[in-house]
Parts: sequence; C-alpha cells; structure tokens
Amino acid sequence: MTETSEPLSAPLEVGFDYTRSLGSVLGRFATALRQRRITGVRGSDGRVHVPAVEYDPNTFEPLDELVDVGSEGTVLSWSWAPQPLEGQPLEHAFGWALIRLDGADTPLLHAVDAGTSDGMRTGMRVRARWAAEPTGGIRDIACFDPVDGDAPPQPPAPPDADEQVTTLTTPIHLHYQHSASPEESRYLRGLAEGRLLGQRCPACAKVYIPPRGACPTDGVPTEEEVELPDTGIVTTFCIVNVPFLGQRIKPPYVAAYVLLDGADIAFLHLVLGCAAEDVRMGMRVRAEWKPRAEWDSTLQNIDHFTPTGEPDAPYESYAHHL
Repeated sequence: MTETSEPLSAPLEVGFDYTRSLGSVLGRFATALRQRRITGVRGSDGRVHVPAVEYDPNTFEPLDELVDVGSEGTVLSWSWAPQPLEGQPLEHAFGWALIRLDGADTPLLHAVDAGTSDGMRTGMRVRARWAAEPTGGIRDIACFDPVDGDAPPQPPAPPDADEQVTTLTTPIHLHYQHSASPEESRYLRGLAEGRLLGQRCPACAKVYIPPRGACPTDGVPTEEEVELPDTGIVTTFCIVNVPFLGQRIKPPYVAAYVLLDGADIAFLHLVLGCAAEDVRMGMRVRAEWKPRAEWDSTLQNIDHFTPTGEPDAPYESYAHHL
C-alpha cells in the first residue's frame, strides 16, 4: 500500500422490508383497495379525506366514518417525470399529479399515464387503472389514465378480497456507488491482509478505527497510521432476541461495541462463543477470523469476537469510551 493508491469504490445496496400494522381505519382503507374500491374518512368539519387519515387534522380526535368515493377525479396540479426512477409506478415517462377524486375533498398523489407532457393539464379528468393482482395497498391502483369514453370493464376482485388487511410491507432499496476516503481505503486494504489499521491524532493522541481524515476532537488531520491487535474489551452490548428478515444467526445473540486494545473508539460487531447472558461490560474478547480464502476488503473478514477467558477490564479503564 502506498500513499498514491487509488481510493476504493464499490456499489452499495441498502434495503429492507418496512412492515407496519395498519389499525382499523387504514386497514379498512387497504382492504377496500384490494376490493378495487377507494374510500376516504369523514372529518369533524364534514370534509372527506383521501387517503383516509386516522386522526382529525383540526380536532386531533380519532376518525372512524369511512366513505366510498369515486375512482375518477380531477387533476389539481401536476409535474412531469421524463425519466422514471427505479421502483416508480411506471417505467416510461408519466405525470405525478394531485387528484381530487369525486366525492373527496382532499387530493391524492398518484401517477397519470398521459403519454406525453402535452397530454397533461390542470383540470383534466382521470380514472383509476387497477393492478391485475391487488394485494391491499396504494399500488393496487397501478396509475390513473385520462378519461376517454366509457370506463373499461373492471376485473373481478381476488377470492380473498374480503379478508381484512392488517399489515403493509413496503420494500425499500437504495443503490449507489460508494467511494471510500484515502484513510478508509488504507483501512479496508489492511483488512484484506488481516491487519487492523487505525490513525492517531497528533494533538490529543487518540487512535481512531475505522480511521477518520480528521480528529473530531481537535479538527486536525490524523496522519499517523497505527496497527492494532485483534483483542479488546466489550464496552456496551445488546442481546438480540427478536427475529427479522435476513437474519443469519438464530436469536438470542449479542451485538456489542468492541474497543480494541490501543484504540479510543469502539466499533460494533458480534460476540459469540458463549451464552448471550454471559456477555458483560469489560469482558475481554478476541477476533475470530474467517478462513483466509474468504477474505475481502471488509470488516466481515472477522466472523465474530469470542471471550478470551482473561479477567474483565476494570470499568475505569473504558468508562470514557462509552
């Protein structure tokens, strides 16, 4: 490794399925969508809110009176999306529009498949196009189409359409190209060699791992590279008892902040090799590395940390690192 080494860069994907319980009002709103109906909720002032809201925007009291509204409406305002992004309702150019459905008093934001921007205008009439396989969510409306003649025949509702929708799962994904800083790149290349590299602040002498370009305490560059051992102590930890999507370890297990010997900042990793209830603050641990053939330029080269069996570190030795 040299100072002239190119910074590392790699595609990064962050994603999870966001799941929420809907409750009575939103559950009935979602159930109606699966039945290819659109409902709103009536507020204290008589206005019908679409999408349905759980609490009155004026009095903040719970709302419960659902009202069927039409599947046609009027465009109040709009903007054009010439190059749709991944995950958007349509794969070709379309309009985002605020649409006031017949019988509603508030607008619904959705996509309008108008063909070209010249086909969009404020005041135009649009009609909901229903998804082929409704699931109980806003995407059961695939988009809206300009009203042109009679409405096409509505496809039949699925056999389970009357079953109450109680939860909504929304996949969320973010894709981007991450370019590491020069300091981070040296740290990552060190991991590929089985080395743990930090950097020391010349002013306060604190050692940071992963390294930072500047000391957050003094604001000066951290130029001195320091190789650290793969042993340290547990400062704080959490016992994970709840299963979740994509989990690779069966609960319970421990996620802990590990302060390497000689470092001044802890990083998060797994602590295995003992019962979860036996993990404690101050416990001495050592890195368990994966087989060398499985190494790459990430901290995942360390599979987990395991207790060394040494006496616990006294609280005073790490109290200022919590």
